[in-house]
Amino acid sequence: MEKILRTAIERGASDLHIKAGDVFRARIHGELVPMTKQLLTPEQTREVAMRLIPNERDRNNVDRITDYDCAWGVPGLGRFRVNILKQRGSFMVVLRIIPVEIPKFDELGLPAVLPEISSLPRGLVLVTGVTGSGKTTTQAAMIHYINQHFRKHIITLENPIEYLHRDINCSITQREIGADTSSFQTGLRAALREDPDVILIGEMRDTETIDTAIKATETGHLVISTLHTPDAATTISRTISVFPPEEQEMLRVRLAESLQSVISQRLLPRADGNGRVLACEVMRVTGAIRDCILDPLKIEEMRTFIEEGTQQYGMQTFDQHLMKLVRAGAVEYEVAKVASSNPADFELKMKTLGEDDDIVAELI
Repeated sequence: MEKILRTAIERGASDLHIKAGDVFRARIHGELVPMTKQLLTPEQTREVAMRLIPNERDRNNVDRITDYDCAWGVPGLGRFRVNILKQRGSFMVVLRIIPVEIPKFDELGLPAVLPEISSLPRGLVLVTGVTGSGKTTTQAAMIHYINQHFRKHIITLENPIEYLHRDINCSITQREIGADTSSFQTGLRAALREDPDVILIGEMRDTETIDTAIKATETGHLVISTLHTPDAATTISRTISVFPPEEQEMLRVRLAESLQSVISQRLLPRADGNGRVLACEVMRVTGAIRDCILDPLKIEEMRTFIEEGTQQYGMQTFDQHLMKLVRAGAVEYEVAKVASSNPADFELKMKTLGEDDDIVAELI
């Protein structure tokens, strides 16, 4: 298996799928590619699962497992986020490859405003996107930046721990759900008593975690977390909708005061077929954005304020970034159009830009 993993990593894979009745498959540049020809047996996938489970107690109860998360590492090869599941009565394993080196903002293609957002002394910063859009990597890059430039205590709550951070200028406490604390809620409540400056929450899944995270910002901490939402406006709406109707108005007020930024991401295939490129929306909470959070009737105006805040605040919508990527030749026009928030509007703006380029060329 290690030989297959090494080959997959060399080919730029992000995930590996191991399933009874199928071949090894790797997700390379967004597509699942067969890595072997021989089909795996149920016994072989069970053996793989046994090898990846870190503690003896769980290995002894392996046949009772239906869903299981852990991390696994091999010296000289790398670290992997592991999910073990049952399907049709047999085991399946999905491995997410975690780079050994924590990438920097520019290496990920993140906008130049990220260092400024990472340097905030307090408030809530949300990194959003679908599964596999690079949210964990962006969070790791933010923590790494803080670690290099400040002297703070950083507490992370992760399930499982993916990137390993070593103390540089900061003291970093990494806690794994299940192994080091029973849940995100328990770990977050405890973190407030552990003298943190920065708290990273792997995911805000319920009202209690969201409520406690906002309380942490209200007491002067920087909280970084993730949500599975496609853009900034949806992030606001979905966060509020999780709460009962009678609590939503107060939550709007608290969120408007605590939220500092929403970074939403999508990964798209490169035009040259060599890997994927990050498309990113960045919203920072200005006075105008705060009014949109407070008034549900203004939520649709948020995208306009993001577009207008490019120069002054470093904000950008998905469509603005997609247009840059198309003009730079990084992404095909049709791919960008499908990924855009408003394809018809995106098409119109791209045509307008093209006409402007033609006018400039004629003047020259």
